[in-house]
Amino acid sequence: MSQDATDAAGAGRDQGADESLSEAFWSVARRLRETSNEALAPWDITPSALRALRVLGRHGAMRLSELSEQLRIAPRSVTEVVDTLESRGLAARRPDPADRRATLAELTERGASVLDAIRAARGTEAERLFGRLSATDRAHLARILRKLRD
Repeated sequence: MSQDATDAAGAGRDQGADESLSEAFWSVARRLRETSNEALAPWDITPSALRALRVLGRHGAMRLSELSEQLRIAPRSVTEVVDTLESRGLAARRPDPADRRATLAELTERGASVLDAIRAARGTEAERLFGRLSATDRAHLARILRKLRD
């Protein structure tokens, strides 16, 4: 039996015979979602609005159609998300200088500040959860999760 198989078998016994790997994964995913939502509460921001802020923060100003593609949501939904961000002063629309028919969305200074604060809060929450793991376990988990994601 390989070391990975031995480790996996031992982990299964440690967690109890009733819990499958997928159940354990979804349990951790639920916990992450709950702590993420708690971390977002002070800013009264939805996960979809946060995703839009993150994309705008990473890529800068972009057409709404590009934002829609990045977020993998319908253009109508992007309009609603940007409306919400704009009403809260977190994003702004402006004409695209390359095409006056198109509109760009971009983070405002306040949006960038809120995004930084949310990242810090979520980092603290993630540290509480993952802080129980050794550096080696974290590295293994990160490698495994990247492999499953890709």
